[in-house]
Amino acid sequence: MDHPAEQPAISLRDVHLSLGNGAARVHILKGIDLDIARGHSVGIIGPSGSGKSTLLMVMAGLERADSGTVRVADTELTGLSEDELARFRGQHVGIVFQSFHLIPNMTALENVAVPLELAGESRAFERARDELAAVGLRDRATHYPAQLSGGEQQRVAMARALVTEPEILIADEPTGNLDETTGANIIDLMFAAQQRRGTTLVLVTHDRSLADRCTTSVRIHSGLIDADHVARPAHAAAGR
Repeated sequence: MDHPAEQPAISLRDVHLSLGNGAARVHILKGIDLDIARGHSVGIIGPSGSGKSTLLMVMAGLERADSGTVRVADTELTGLSEDELARFRGQHVGIVFQSFHLIPNMTALENVAVPLELAGESRAFERARDELAAVGLRDRATHYPAQLSGGEQQRVAMARALVTEPEILIADEPTGNLDETTGANIIDLMFAAQQRRGTTLVLVTHDRSLADRCTTSVRIHSGLIDADHVARPAHAAAGR
């Protein structure tokens, strides 16, 4: 149960963001207000071009809001430098992308160890090996991305996102490049890890049934959160 005084894991207030230049500049986010409680899972849904992925990138500090406030893990991101944002992500945020973003000339083990090595962790490879085992890839540690299936690559990407024990896990269409069965396995692993660790999960998806597995689902349309489509699924509510 949330403590009444506890600050949200993520809090956005009147967030605006435009991308592009000159006549091509497009107003993507148009005054987003959103609070996400610690340890909860939130599914963000909406049509293509609605601003879902951009909203995730703002939460991760990968895109800067033009105005408004973005507070994540008790840190106001708006005034941070690029180096400070990178350090913040390394300590607090894990990210899983649709297209894996593994380093092709590194093994699975080396890919997972990267964020720990950047943080100066002396046990980087030991912890990376444990994280690979947790996603069922103990025997694939020495394989390169090209030697792995799409599902295995996404498991490596998830292990890399989780190895630093982040407070917040952000996933952008994590099953978009996978077949239905493989995607379902990845999602089961993700939710199991989130619940076991008490991580806050923010998931962008076009799949309504996947969003309904989250504690809360939020619909975004034309850069605005649809107040009529912020829902806490009955089965999620009952399970908490």
